Amino acid sequence: MSNAVQDRLITGWSGSPDYFTMREYDGFVPEAVLDVLHGRAAIVMFRGMVPRDVCDAVTDRFWASTHRKVRGVEAPGFYLGAYSWNKPTARYLDESGQVNPVLRDLLDVPGDPMKQFYTGLGDVLAREGAQVRPASHDGRSAAIALLRSWHGAGEFALDPHDDDSQCADPQMADFERRHVVDHQVAALNICLENDSEGGRLVYWNVKPDVESKRALDVEFTGSPYPLESLSGYEAQWIEVRTGDVYVFNGAHVHAVEPNTAAAQTRTTLAAMMGFIDEQTVVTWS
Repeated sequence: MSNAVQDRLITGWSGSPDYFTMREYDGFVPEAVLDVLHGRAAIVMFRGMVPRDVCDAVTDRFWASTHRKVRGVEAPGFYLGAYSWNKPTARYLDESGQVNPVLRDLLDVPGDPMKQFYTGLGDVLAREGAQVRPASHDGRSAAIALLRSWHGAGEFALDPHDDDSQCADPQMADFERRHVVDHQVAALNICLENDSEGGRLVYWNVKPDVESKRALDVEFTGSPYPLESLSGYEAQWIEVRTGDVYVFNGAHVHAVEPNTAAAQTRTTLAAMMGFIDEQTVVTWS
């Protein structure tokens, strides 16, 4: 790829100041998640939603698990779960089937934050005649969550990327999450371990268009966007702490900075979600 293409300013959709302002709440307000899923808000933050003892219980189980794996160049760190990124449907569902029993056992703690989140979201969706469930294909389901801890160094622990492009990946053309491209893709992050300085989410007010994605060769991966290509777009730097839960529109380019303390870990319980029709929100990892 030429330097001229790398340095090109991406084009796309940017939201109004009201849309792009982080909406912050004390505790969980599930109705606010619908604002993200319906495209009315870019990001909502639920401060202190998960009690510290619950965060510690899940984190301790994650670090003690023999099922924890290492992920390499694209997102350096440790994880437990299954990544759908840049994989064919069958491979992802094979991995999901293997890891879902492990995840259910690990999250079997009093106050399971994932259960609390989906119970609340399910209740408010029901008022609209809709439901939330894992994405599926031929009777097999997506992984229910992804536990991950980044240890990347340099400018970013997780490079600038978008979560929308993967939904159009032809490797998963037969997976029902493909319909999310016609709606809003939302990223759920439950912060279990994040007490040092740094480790912020940076979030740019641009959803890149297909032409920009093709020019940067990220049409189906969404990663990475050269930092220079984002010049001129408003960015928010989101401070996160242990117990916080946030949901944001993943079609916007975003990144994660490293912690300033090298020995400090940043551990998150995460999932993706979006409407595939008026009655159904699906989730995946």
